[in-house]
Amino acid sequence: MNRLRNVWSNPWGKPRFLVLFTALYLVWSIVPILVAVRFSFNEGRSRSTAQGWSTRWYTGDPDLSVLHDPTLSTALFQSMRLAAIAVLVTVPLGVALAIGLTRWKGRGAATSRGISLATLVTPEIVMGTALFLVFVHLLNFIPLGTIAQAIGHITFSLVFVVIIVRARLLAIGREYEEAARDLGASTMQALRLALLPMLVPAVVASAIIVFAISMDDFVISQFLSSGTATDTVPVRIYSTGRTAPTPAVNALATLTLGFTLVVTIIGFVLWKAVRSVRGGTGSGMQEFATLDADTIA
Repeated sequence: MNRLRNVWSNPWGKPRFLVLFTALYLVWSIVPILVAVRFSFNEGRSRSTAQGWSTRWYTGDPDLSVLHDPTLSTALFQSMRLAAIAVLVTVPLGVALAIGLTRWKGRGAATSRGISLATLVTPEIVMGTALFLVFVHLLNFIPLGTIAQAIGHITFSLVFVVIIVRARLLAIGREYEEAARDLGASTMQALRLALLPMLVPAVVASAIIVFAISMDDFVISQFLSSGTATDTVPVRIYSTGRTAPTPAVNALATLTLGFTLVVTIIGFVLWKAVRSVRGGTGSGMQEFATLDADTIA
């Protein structure tokens, strides 16, 4: 009994049942996805009974496949377009905002940092409703559809970039920028040559998260959609799932998952490539220290 009591009373001892809990979590998370992917290759129309293997619901069926059904292919293209716009706009804007909020030490800095996190604690349904009312009653010169959806995705995902980049900035500190200034760099040179290279991991992680959030978003995309032409994959899956869906819906979801994984892998490979070029540290200070006086000038 004493041995058993010691096992449960020592939280700093060797983790017990950790492997089991991890395995159960992975099974619970991954198996349903694998089942959905499996039925996207079903030869028949059933989404619950295996009926062979086929790419019918991707390209084979002349009417119902993702390739030939305009509502499905348009939804996939719309999701990818919104995700690309969100990444291209949100990441640079979020990096600039994170640097500004971190370096700002004057009056109102703490309040501004708190307000910048408001989106994180705001329910998405509230955000979607608010944006819908803004575009309908205040900014009615911006039509519902792609532009409104892109602005909504940027607004919602901006806070995630700020949090990730700010965490990296706080971990780095101001020493590298100050060292670059001591070496003769201007403020912009210290930012470009010393700070930004060290932010590459945070930037890559932010881009991946923004892409995934945009591809997965339902509420904002639904509220700001102008109709079938601007429906995204989640909206189309929801609309189709309420009727009599075919495995083409599984195929559409599988393609979305595949694109997200490809983007994640590409981002990871690019980050590793940048690290290898910079000697495995990801820091720009090594390169900055080797610049000659003419380059700095």
